[in-house]
Amino acid sequence: MSKETKNLSCVDCGLINCYRREKSFPQFCLTTNTDNEMIEEAKSLYLNDEFVSKLSHAAAEIEGTYFGKITRVEEIVLFAKRIGAKKIGIATCVGLMSEAKTFAKILNSKGLESYCVICKVSSIDKTEIGIDEKFKIKKGGHESICNPVLQAKLLNKEKTDLNVIVGLCVGHDSIFIKYSEAPVTTLITKDRVLAHNPCRGIIYKRILLYEIA
Repeated sequence: MSKETKNLSCVDCGLINCYRREKSFPQFCLTTNTDNEMIEEAKSLYLNDEFVSKLSHAAAEIEGTYFGKITRVEEIVLFAKRIGAKKIGIATCVGLMSEAKTFAKILNSKGLESYCVICKVSSIDKTEIGIDEKFKIKKGGHESICNPVLQAKLLNKEKTDLNVIVGLCVGHDSIFIKYSEAPVTTLITKDRVLAHNPCRGIIYKRILLYEIA
């Protein structure tokens, strides 16, 4: 690989030959330039690691069977059942409690147990963990932190089999995933400006209009 191409990645590719192998791989392709030992190590996990194998098979079976036919809610229900999950944890944003309640009812109607923990659990004021008062949305009164660490720990205590994120903030979702003992998937990705559909921001390239520090 030349110096000009060594820092290129998949976003620089217009061929996507790795999917169907109907074209050719570009010079900088990660498929052809990744050490074979690393590729085989990953493949071995899909074949021999019980956790990885079970989840990857379930995901592939649902994709292959229902591609473009069912919603993400339905996919999560089917995924949970295919991996043998019985108890589903819901880590929800305070602003999406209505959606979380509806999701819980759907899970219960499909024979799955659910347990929900809201982001404001523990009701700790933001200033108690060193966040300046000026960063509160409504200043001058109590405003609780989002507490993804405790959300995860409470769901761990409940021994959930699969945890589902419902609109946790950017960063808070990262913390929740780090501390969750059960595998995690996402139902809703928060985007307050675009009605929780961040893909629209990419499709219409609105992000290019902003100056982000």
